[in-house]
Amino acid sequence: MAEKQQTEPSDKQPGEFTDSAPVLPRTCGTLLGPSTAPKMEWPQLVGLTPEEAERKIKEDMPRVQIQVVQANCFVTMDFNHGRVRLYLDPSGKVERPPRIG
Repeated sequence: MAEKQQTEPSDKQPGEFTDSAPVLPRTCGTLLGPSTAPKMEWPQLVGLTPEEAERKIKEDMPRVQIQVVQANCFVTMDFNHGRVRLYLDPSGKVERPPRIG
């Protein structure tokens, strides 16, 4: 019993992909995880009380540590990815945009 080999004409040129080529996932070349970058600054919180500002920051980043800095106080210059400082003016409102660091 001889098997017949059927030859089909192919429009493919040598080196072109065929249907049997592996298909890469659509995420190839992109980072996995959330599609948006984490928030680094909250300019919309200027003028709010520290409690209101802390609540809004915790909505975006629940594990961040909030430090409230009173007017004319000194702080260290170290950078900490898990900290947000709230600088207050003499009336007790947020004076400048809170940011990570």
